[in-house]
Amino acid sequence: MNAASDLTYLLAFLGALVVMLGLGVWVARRNRTGEDFLLAGRRLSTPLLTGTTLATLVGTGSSLGAVGFAYENGWAGALYGIGGALGVFCLLWLFADVRKYGFMTFAEEMSFYYGANKAIKGLVAVVLFVAEIGWLGAHILGGSLYLSYLTGMDPTTAKIVVALGFGLYTIIGGYLAVVITDAVQGTILFLGFTLLAVLALVKIGGTDGFGESVPAEATSFLGVDALGPLPAVSLALVIAVGVLATPSYRQRIYSARDTATVKRSFALVGVLFAVFAITPAIAGLATRSMQPGLDNPDMAFPYLATTVFPLWLGAFLLIAGLSATMSSGDSDAITAVTILLRDVVHLVTGRLPQAEYMVRYSRVALAVVLALALGGALVADTIIDYITLMISTVLTGLLVAAILGKFWHRATWQGAVAAIAGGAAVATTVNMSESLTEFWGNPVIPSLVAAIVAGVLVSLATPRTAVTRDEALRRLAAERAELDVGTEIRAGGEQSELAGPGAASSG
Repeated sequence: MNAASDLTYLLAFLGALVVMLGLGVWVARRNRTGEDFLLAGRRLSTPLLTGTTLATLVGTGSSLGAVGFAYENGWAGALYGIGGALGVFCLLWLFADVRKYGFMTFAEEMSFYYGANKAIKGLVAVVLFVAEIGWLGAHILGGSLYLSYLTGMDPTTAKIVVALGFGLYTIIGGYLAVVITDAVQGTILFLGFTLLAVLALVKIGGTDGFGESVPAEATSFLGVDALGPLPAVSLALVIAVGVLATPSYRQRIYSARDTATVKRSFALVGVLFAVFAITPAIAGLATRSMQPGLDNPDMAFPYLATTVFPLWLGAFLLIAGLSATMSSGDSDAITAVTILLRDVVHLVTGRLPQAEYMVRYSRVALAVVLALALGGALVADTIIDYITLMISTVLTGLLVAAILGKFWHRATWQGAVAAIAGGAAVATTVNMSESLTEFWGNPVIPSLVAAIVAGVLVSLATPRTAVTRDEALRRLAAERAELDVGTEIRAGGEQSELAGPGAASSG
């Protein structure tokens, strides 16, 4: 690349940021309450909910990361999309109906399953807040890597620019700005990666062009011969678990207009993402065919975008790639702030922020969250890698605790803690063993089994939860009343089937 192309890519990126910032300013006037800023007033329609969920799902890992993974492992790159689609369908089936309870955060939802237990809410809130900071730092790192490669920008400057990029419109416009910009970015992503895959396939002369540079096992069905059957299943499963247990997807449920909207949107997202799954795999395989000697497989996407296609198309593909990072980063940022203000502040101080200052507090908290994530990203890549690895081990146990709590009334809060701890312990053990990691691929399967066993056994050995779900719902609604959010379920009169009319109101 030369100075002219570097400048073109930089101007394309800055132009996209100006558009996103303009959208943030446009929606800012709608933010009158904390509920408006953090949950878009719980009024998201099917098109907006579909767009924002799809954009977040097609994030850094499922698009850019999948291209690099496909470069090494062929059609196995499609497992990201298959696992993500599976996760969305399971989320629809298992948890879409929680919209009617008026929750704000995953920690609050978990607390409800266990009698409004404060220990569970506090534990989940702290773990997920730290996780969100780690994930946000990873998005900043991922975006800066591509921005630096494509524009020649200093890596440190690139990290700051990426963080400020999605941070500014999120701080100004709140969750509605996230949703609307995600819808725009999701469209760019879909068009960009579809175009990338089609043109790359044409460039090499179709699938016959994969040639000798691509190992035969990489072109096997879903790359199973390259990974091995068990690691392939583990990869798809861990992506699904991530969708089911990551709080940013729960945020979509809580902010929807009603349960029916959640179901329609998630069904559409699942289908679209399953179709999308093949595009990063094609891009990765095509890059391997054209340039088999890349030192860093993660550079497969920018290599393809900048060396194979014309400058104008490369600029469009740059925006598509960075849209993946920004659409994931802004969602994790706003989710982290919601957890901080709704759960962590309450845990530490025993009080919730004053309702009339919630929009102001939310903007300040967003700046703090972004600064923490950027600080971690600036110090060293290995720190963020460590955080995301360690925190990701908690997700399997967290998912098991949520399923047990929602569907098995004998589950206790002690059992939930045991599920989270047991899943994390086994996942950490597998991660620390080369032989176990090679056998399983990743620790999701043994971690899930350990979490289920620990959760069930400890629940059976401890007293039943004395607080009814009606009472738990009333207690949580009373807390939300202090924030003046979630006190009215805006779902066309939809009421909790567990707690009769008014149970989830300000009471």
